[in-house]
Amino acid sequence: MSDLAPRPSRMSRSAREQRAYRLVVVGGVAGAVAVVGFLLAIFGAIGAGIPLIAAVVAAICILLFRAAVSGR
Repeated sequence: MSDLAPRPSRMSRSAREQRAYRLVVVGGVAGAVAVVGFLLAIFGAIGAGIPLIAAVVAAICILLFRAAVSGR
């Protein structure tokens, strides 16, 4: 029983802040790419594949950000 490894600690506060900041930046850029891309797709300049992928990335970033800043 004495050879049990200690429980891994949570990320430090600064590491959590950095992760949340990166998620906001990536999600914001992906959201902007999605909006501009969908507008260009409507006018026929590009296909809708890239804007769709960007929208999915933005949604994932939102979910991960909410999990990162929740109090649990």
